Amino acid sequence: MGLVGPIDDRLDAEGEGPVPSLFADAPQSVSFNKLRKRLLRQVRQALEDFQMLKGQKRWLIGLSSGKDSYALLAILMDLQWRGLLPVDLIACNLDQGQPNFPKHILPEYLASIGVKHRIEYRDTYSIVKEKVPAGGTYCSLCSRLRRGNLYRIAREEGCDALVLGHHREDILETFFMNFFHGGRLAGMPAKLLNDEGDLMLLRPLAYCSEDDLAKFASAMAFPIIPCDLCGSQDGLQRNAMKAMLADIEARMPGRKDTMLRALAHANPSHLLDTKLFDFSGLAATTRS
Repeated sequence: MGLVGPIDDRLDAEGEGPVPSLFADAPQSVSFNKLRKRLLRQVRQALEDFQMLKGQKRWLIGLSSGKDSYALLAILMDLQWRGLLPVDLIACNLDQGQPNFPKHILPEYLASIGVKHRIEYRDTYSIVKEKVPAGGTYCSLCSRLRRGNLYRIAREEGCDALVLGHHREDILETFFMNFFHGGRLAGMPAKLLNDEGDLMLLRPLAYCSEDDLAKFASAMAFPIIPCDLCGSQDGLQRNAMKAMLADIEARMPGRKDTMLRALAHANPSHLLDTKLFDFSGLAATTRS
């Protein structure tokens, strides 16, 4: 895994044809251009490291209407414009039936920037509220229901992969949730084959920091729609992991990138998993 250095000289060049309308009103400042180029480079690195483009022709982009998925769509469109992403993109928002959800915002925005899209209505909100007991957390069930619908839509649209906007912090938080609460070393993979074996799940923002994505989303003025379901809950385990990581980063800047690199450099012989390493086969060399 490489997080620095040029990936492709074409990142410094403009693409073919007119600038995507998505970037028509983007800031022209030096700081924004540096941020945009950094995100492009990190996504390009993830695409290369995990061979995300292998056998791919059409992607379904899960658009939640949050900062991360908007940024994902914009960066992929930018790479497409530069000739670095030879896949067809279709954005999909799953309207989960949340009360007071402004249904007009996403389709109007996506149409205005010329993005192929599909808005799908499925009232998973009521299911989650019914199934999760008082005091329980909604995220797990909500995520499973949403993911199942997105896989179905990806098949219906003839896509090879479902592409999601999870970033560096999401991956680290998941790792520590599993570490502290699940008793296992497991994170959130950048590339995953679904259980049925017919679709890839891709996370091209794996190397991107949440802070960079927030700055990018703010500068691009995306029409963000807050989640009224999980966003209404306090004290979630993920929030605790987020706070812990933020504290570590504040005390020791750069630790998040170090942790991410660690996930790409596992050493089975220095862990305790007998399924990953043959400890019983270890034997000292006989001295003559």
